[in-house]
Amino acid sequence: MMHNRLTRRRILLTGSAAALTPTLLPAQSLTDDQGDQMPATVRNAPPVRRNTSAFQDQNWQDHFDTLGQGCLLADISSRAVHYWGPDGETYRLYPSSVPLTEDLTRRGYTKVVRKREAPDWTPTASMRERDPTLPAYMPPGPGNPLGTHALYLTWPAYLVHGTHDTRKIGRQSSSGCIGLFNSDIEELYALVDVGTQVLLL
Repeated sequence: MMHNRLTRRRILLTGSAAALTPTLLPAQSLTDDQGDQMPATVRNAPPVRRNTSAFQDQNWQDHFDTLGQGCLLADISSRAVHYWGPDGETYRLYPSSVPLTEDLTRRGYTKVVRKREAPDWTPTASMRERDPTLPAYMPPGPGNPLGTHALYLTWPAYLVHGTHDTRKIGRQSSSGCIGLFNSDIEELYALVDVGTQVLLL
């Protein structure tokens, strides 16, 4: 009988300790502010402790005066892209790649001036100077670093685009652009209108 009491006590103490221990929510349980499931690329990704702050909802009012045609926030430090639709209801959150270095990073307000499915790519002179192996031009396709869709900003050569190389997401890996999984940029592309305000923070 004494043995059973000790066992119950151990179970109760162990359970209490576990309940008090901070835990990291698995990616599968993440939802947006309307309770909808996050995109599969976020939902199915394993939890990453160093980047958990990236997947917390933000308020558009903290960064923009009005919703206008929609708001897109690329948070470079947390490597996440937030989108708020003009209806005040739509909210999306995506993991992203960010520029390799601070020298390649541009911050501030801009907007979407053009959208393109199956974008082609012309590396800038400075990109080719840094990497002489880059081609002068690359047509759309699986090898194109812009992925399947691209959103062009008022700043020349700065885009929000997809990538075929999924290893880049969540890392410092670009020459200045913000990269998303192709499935995520497809969804965002359908939501974003030309004129959507953008902040790279």
